[in-house]
Amino acid sequence: MSVGSGAAIKEVDLTLMQTFFLAAREGTYSAAARRLNISYQSVANHIRRLEQRVGDKLVVTERGSKSIALTPRGTSLYRLLEPEFDSILMRLANLIDKERPVIRIGMPQAIFFYLMPPLLKEFRRRHPNVEVVGYERDVSLPELIRSGSLDVCLSERYFGETVIPQRVICHYQPALVFPASWTPPKDVASVPQWARGRPLVAHEPGQMLRNIAVDYLSVGNEQPAVVVSSSTSASAKRCVAEGIGFALLPSWCIEESDTGLQCMALSNAPKIPIYFGEAAYLRANPFVRTLHKLCLELLATTVNARSARWIASRSARRRA
Repeated sequence: MSVGSGAAIKEVDLTLMQTFFLAAREGTYSAAARRLNISYQSVANHIRRLEQRVGDKLVVTERGSKSIALTPRGTSLYRLLEPEFDSILMRLANLIDKERPVIRIGMPQAIFFYLMPPLLKEFRRRHPNVEVVGYERDVSLPELIRSGSLDVCLSERYFGETVIPQRVICHYQPALVFPASWTPPKDVASVPQWARGRPLVAHEPGQMLRNIAVDYLSVGNEQPAVVVSSSTSASAKRCVAEGIGFALLPSWCIEESDTGLQCMALSNAPKIPIYFGEAAYLRANPFVRTLHKLCLELLATTVNARSARWIASRSARRRA
């Protein structure tokens, strides 16, 4: 690691870096001492040792003042650390507390339930001693990655954050799902007009599928009437099966056993991407690299296979 344009730090002492980071963020040696449960003098000694290692002044203290100021070199180092240092420390703490390696993955419930099992089976074959912890959620994924609570995420949203690089794995198109007793629209072009005045079962605010549903179904300035918001596709599908309303859902979460539903593939709806993202400092991690490779190899295949089975079962049902 190098800091600014000066000499490189050849051996990084994590304790010294943590002390500097907390002192810089809190603005006082006293606050850093309380956070680390060490003395004020120990904080000052840590900073002085780090400055000796760097070969430059990082912190300026004035006699009688409780606060500190960063030098240009100190500011450069703090800005280098600030985006990810907390999450690195959190991950280290979690690894120390565990008896075996752990990788924590966050994603919407539907992706985990319908698409991940084949991938996880192959991951376990390659890394049998690694525990996989799944977080089935969507809207809080960036915050969980930044805080160090998650390592990897699969999401339909692009976060636009340099500390969470994302790469597209595959795309899918949503399907119109409605109760079996309803009269279907005559074709995909008539879906927005067909939906006017009908109750919409949508995903909770902030989820990509809800945003696309509202945009796709709006007629002029009139938006669809949302009657139920759900955090998962499975819950939304259940509400539709009970006759509460209709929904736009991934076609790959519709199964042959869902006999109480009618479905229509929306070929004119926007394609929805599935992104693979990870904490930037974990990009070279072997478990993360395996997960990304398996997502590229298996996720799109699973999406396409499940969608093809759904289309085939609906076609056979119509012929019958």
